[in-house]
Order: sequence, then C-alpha cells, then structure tokens
Amino acid sequence: MPSVDLNSDLGEGFGTYRCGDDDAMLSIVTSANVACGLHAGDPEVMARTFAIARERGVAVGAHPGFPDLWGFGRRRLPFSNGEIERLVAYQIGAATALAAYAGHRITYVKTHGALGNIACEERGVADAVARAVRAVDPGLALLANALTELVAAGEAAGLETHQEIYADRGYTETGQLIPRSQPGAMIEGAEEAAARVLEMVEAGAVITAGGKHLPTLIRSICVHGDSDHAVATASRVRERLEQVGIVLKPFRPIAT
Repeated sequence: MPSVDLNSDLGEGFGTYRCGDDDAMLSIVTSANVACGLHAGDPEVMARTFAIARERGVAVGAHPGFPDLWGFGRRRLPFSNGEIERLVAYQIGAATALAAYAGHRITYVKTHGALGNIACEERGVADAVARAVRAVDPGLALLANALTELVAAGEAAGLETHQEIYADRGYTETGQLIPRSQPGAMIEGAEEAAARVLEMVEAGAVITAGGKHLPTLIRSICVHGDSDHAVATASRVRERLEQVGIVLKPFRPIAT
C-alpha cells in the first residue's frame, strides 16, 4: 500500500503560555516538528513534547524559526544568510539535546514561518538552511515545502530531502503558499482540508487555487498545530487517507 506521513508544528507554547492541543495531536500525527525556543518553545515544553512523542511512537524533527516570540516567527526579519545559518544550527543543537534528554532522537529539520517562506523563495537563504543542517548532522533529513528552492538546496547539499504539502493552506498558481493576508490562504474546514489532501495525494500534485495540477512527489502532509480546528482537521485527514488504503507512517524511520 502507498504510505504518507502526517506532521504538525508542535511544542509552540512557552512558560505558562499554551498553544494548541499537543497531547491530542500527538495521538494523530506520525511526525512532530518541535519548536526550538526562538519563535516559540522552551526547555520545559521541548522536553515534554519529545517525551510524549517517544511514548506514542511519533518521529520528531527540529522546527527552527526567527527569534521572534512576539510575532510567532511569522515576521520577516533582516538577518544575513550567515546569521540564518548559525541561527538554524543553534536551534538544531537545542532540539538534539532536549530530545536526547527525553530519550528520543530527532531525524529531520523543518523551517518555521517567515524563515521557511523566505527559504522557499530565495536560494541563498535555502542554501544557508541546508548548510546548517549538514554541518550539525549530515544524517538528518530536510522536510521542505514542495516545489521550492528549499527542496533544490537540500538536494544540492546532499541531504535526504522530502517534500510536503499543507492541508490547511491554499496555493498560488506557481505552487507557493498564498500569503496569510490574502483571501484563500487558510483552509479552515476539516472536511474541505481532508478532501483537498486526498485529491492532491491521489493526483501526486500540488493543486493550486485556480485548479492547476503541479506534479510532485508528496511524502508528508502538514496540519498547523496552533489553529482552533487543528485536531479536527488532522483527525479527518487521517481518516480520509486510511479509508482509501493509504498507510500513515513517518517519512523517516524513528531513530532509536
């Protein structure tokens, strides 16, 4: 049977602030992208998230973003490519340490928010991310938005690179995510999101807002963990995929 991964951005609270329902999501997804303390997260949240993921057989990855708690990492900050490279390396190190502390191991890296969007669009930033991953651990995989510069950079750097689509986001005609400030950016209904995912997985393509099919190999599906409808969406996506015989499992084997 064909298989696909279902991932979510988790561990995005910090201190006494909670973001999303990580406990519920970790019972649905097969991979968790864990915030590394700069856009969200802290040592307590990270350790707890990694521990629960280990208990439930969920693969884990580092989810680095810009140092921007106030903006949740979704604001574009003017860092140089070199600074971005070191910021990503720093966060991978933090994730590696806290995962080990919790008895788990990270197997991949996925960029967050504005950092991820810029890396998808600008090859120089994408190369900086790929260099950071390779420098810290060339055995880590890179999970990247399908059909972007980040995919090309990861492959050029010799990293195991996997492409993902979003269940809860719309796509432009070039295959980029529609900016959150524009109509059609967010897919908020669980049924609509699940139907779109199933259509894209079966077609082997990103489907744009205008209906264009952009062929790509889809290895993972992301549902953002911070939305009010995250649990319902992730649950329905999983149900629809399993109903047609698609197996849900991590795109990268869980490290032991």
